[in-house]
Amino acid sequence: MKGLALAAAASAVPMPAFAQDYVPPLRQMRGMWIASVVNINWPSKPGLTADEQKAEFVAWLDVAVQRKLNSVFVQIRPTADAFWPSPFEPWSQYLTGTQGQDPGYDPLGFAVEETHKRGLAFHAWFNPYRVSMQPDPAKLHPDHPGRKHPDWILPFGGKLYYNPGLPEVRKFCQDAMMDAVTRYDIDGLHFDDYFYPTNTTAFDDSATFAKYGAGFPDLATWRRNNVDLMVQEMQQRVLAAKPEIAWGISPSGIWRNKASDPLGSDTSGGQSYDSLHADTRGWVKKGWLDYIAPQLYWYMGQPPADYSKLVPWWSDVASGTNTLLWIGQAAYKAGDPAQAAQWQAPGELSAHLTLNRNHPEISGDIWYNANDVKVDRIGSITTAVNDHYQRPALAPVLPRLAGGEPPRRPVLAYALRKPGGVEVRAVATGRDEPFQFAIFRFGGHASSRDFADARHLVAVVPGDRQVRWTDPDGKRGDNYYVVAVDRANRTSKPSNGFRVI
Repeated sequence: MKGLALAAAASAVPMPAFAQDYVPPLRQMRGMWIASVVNINWPSKPGLTADEQKAEFVAWLDVAVQRKLNSVFVQIRPTADAFWPSPFEPWSQYLTGTQGQDPGYDPLGFAVEETHKRGLAFHAWFNPYRVSMQPDPAKLHPDHPGRKHPDWILPFGGKLYYNPGLPEVRKFCQDAMMDAVTRYDIDGLHFDDYFYPTNTTAFDDSATFAKYGAGFPDLATWRRNNVDLMVQEMQQRVLAAKPEIAWGISPSGIWRNKASDPLGSDTSGGQSYDSLHADTRGWVKKGWLDYIAPQLYWYMGQPPADYSKLVPWWSDVASGTNTLLWIGQAAYKAGDPAQAAQWQAPGELSAHLTLNRNHPEISGDIWYNANDVKVDRIGSITTAVNDHYQRPALAPVLPRLAGGEPPRRPVLAYALRKPGGVEVRAVATGRDEPFQFAIFRFGGHASSRDFADARHLVAVVPGDRQVRWTDPDGKRGDNYYVVAVDRANRTSKPSNGFRVI
């Protein structure tokens, strides 16, 4: 069984001395973005063999496990193309170097399976409207929808985009993305921050506005409504087809500045509401997303956009809603010599997570991008992990799924001292195989309230019908319990306890 020998895959960590006022959360998003556009992360270059691509992806999962993450956000539709055999759009050029060329395997299917083997969640990341990183439609694959429907695409800034104002485009993009959602065992559907590329008429959708813009006061309001429709309709389609997965967006970090709108943040940077026609605050308030992950890619105290001012602003937006708030963290800036002096401090990113602790609306972070999480130029990732990820964490439960049926209580068959530590054996009892087992270690007997946080959580291991796992720090007199976790991150009641003798 895949889960029978997990001592190496999910090693325990010593119990740290926590600050008295800090209780490590049982649930916390710990994700990283794995980007495919222009081969940023995976595949590292076009034209690798299938085996080379597979090895690279597995290595990224190794990074996620090493950094104690629990989720990956993998870009599988970077430019109106596909990392799976899609009936809607061609194979991505970032796989083979040639758009439409079969890479010889199913990258999405492989990636989802390997991610789940490690007990990690797989969020499928889509760019909704970008068609090409170059401006010539003739360079698209002959069967590309943009070639078949040239009226669907518009050039801007040396790139090509689908026109978001066309109802048939909106439906087609949704169909293309939902194909992956319905055919693959993914855990989430994720949009990045790109919607309309500009707020000027240089993106020439004037004919579409003339056709569909009646009743709107101006072009910007109409464009914003088009994006709103995409967001609202995607939610409806996810809920209809696969309600157990998470649906969310990682927008640019500023909705509007206070100078533009009294509801805005105390910032003076680019505004997604105006520049991208993305009413990110409105989506949260209207309940159209399961989570929002604003990209707060600024240091604390940065004059135009201060991280320490945006965190409370976003927390206030999310407060009282059913939209979870995760923060996009700029791992790519830490230690980059081109960045400001503040980004040369190894503790900057850790300080971000410390500030987040003061805002209970925030339930985790996503790091951009995978390469920076791996390379860790100045030790900033290691610092953040050591300061904030001492204990393992389950991913958050979506509020709308929290009332669902939890997994069945597992059985802890034994906890025995062996060479190398204490081996525990957990056995699933329900019909469904758990996605994970959470393993707890106590000095004595535990009550139900002792499982509400991660102070005694020593490991989260991939699920199976039965799992054996070795705790290198276990000792005589320790008491172990296991909890089953399902794909929605709901937890069972704790198992029977087992005392090591």
